Amino acid sequence: MINLAQEKSTKLSLLDFKNVSTRTFWITSISFFLCFFSWFGIVPFMPDVVKDLGLTPDQKWNSIILAVSGTVFARLLIGKLCDKYGPRLCYTWLLMLGAIPVILCGMVQTPTQFLICRLFIGFIGASFVITQVHTSLMFATNIVGTANATSAGWGNLGGGANRLGMPLIAAAVVAFGVADGEAWRYSMVIAGVICFLMGIVYYLFTTDTPKGNFKELKASGDMIVTKKDQIGFLEVLKDYRVWILFVVYAASFGIELTVYGTMDDYLQNTFQLERVTAGNIVLSFALMNIFARTLGGFFGDKFGKLKGLRGRVLFLSFILTLQGVILIFFSGATSLVLGVVLLIMFSLSVQMAEGATFSVVPFINKKAIGSVSGIVGAGGNVGAFLAAMLLKSKSALAEKTAIAANEGLGEEVVKAAQSVASSSAVSSGYLLIGFVVVVTGIIALTIKFSTEEEKEEAPQALNELASKLTPIKVKN
Repeated sequence: MINLAQEKSTKLSLLDFKNVSTRTFWITSISFFLCFFSWFGIVPFMPDVVKDLGLTPDQKWNSIILAVSGTVFARLLIGKLCDKYGPRLCYTWLLMLGAIPVILCGMVQTPTQFLICRLFIGFIGASFVITQVHTSLMFATNIVGTANATSAGWGNLGGGANRLGMPLIAAAVVAFGVADGEAWRYSMVIAGVICFLMGIVYYLFTTDTPKGNFKELKASGDMIVTKKDQIGFLEVLKDYRVWILFVVYAASFGIELTVYGTMDDYLQNTFQLERVTAGNIVLSFALMNIFARTLGGFFGDKFGKLKGLRGRVLFLSFILTLQGVILIFFSGATSLVLGVVLLIMFSLSVQMAEGATFSVVPFINKKAIGSVSGIVGAGGNVGAFLAAMLLKSKSALAEKTAIAANEGLGEEVVKAAQSVASSSAVSSGYLLIGFVVVVTGIIALTIKFSTEEEKEEAPQALNELASKLTPIKVKN
């Protein structure tokens, strides 16, 4: 197998567009942004969709769960495909094929059609895995955690930017004479077309590695894959560290997705905020991806330099445990000011935990980095699915009980009781999730690296240090 260690970039020079690693970083980050933008693009329009298609509360919740569930299978598959065909082709096809259900979502006429589209739209969430694989192939040991975290964090912004972007697209469409009630449909079609066009850009302007594409490297003999280089998917599945990171990512990214998806209603029910105010707070939460996830990768790299691969694990365990503790305190907050402060701290810690996770992933099995990234990435969506099911079951039961207990007392009384019941149920759910995250943070400490794996990284670190030293000239 070709050794790319000497070809990978040792710096994240954001303005050096001639550098193939930098160019790939930007294109993969923008692609990830667009995928997330489209994946959650329907969220700002849900009131219109519910009205237009006549969705029941259960169908609305199921659409959220289906959008997350589809991503699990896609992420598991795409990692293995990246190892075989390279990230460039995988991203190209994902963007172009993933655009189809996004476009079709704007054309649905029944709840069933809408649910099917939401399921398949979730497949573009696999873009995260390709992004992590591609940056891992482009950047060296000393900077890979920071590069992975930054590309993922900036891509995740798409999940928050759609709250502003999609309504703006809808407003532009309405300005051209489209009815307000139909604007959401045109907005989804436009988002899908942009994803399709980005697939063409990805194909034309990126390469799989700094030295070229997998296909050309294999044909020229520069990339020889022997049996020793081939790591079976079953062998990856047998590595306990992969499954611990699977759970860790479920407890970080999975919980972020769930909290992000339920926080609007929780803030309104708990602190009696207006929908716009609650939405802006949640948007601010998402916008912290600009820097928070990068910090997780940055400190992962720093601890890696100080303590080796074990140092990366120690930082991951610390920040994940802190995330759980903060969520526990947030679940019991009754003051708006305290609640917002804790929410900011939670946002910072959960996104740093995500970045720290993928500062560890590239070192688990370098010969199967796609498969490892796919499995760990899928963990995030499994965590989101389980957490959403927990909150749905607790909230739905509490609301039904409140409605039954206040039946006949007037619509306003029933709504108030329903709001209080939902707030209490979700609060208890956050508390339980917080304790699970703390336990997961402790379990993360069981991730170990062999002496050989630690030694393999040590020479690279020394070479990177030596390259920065200025030679001393001795006068005769």
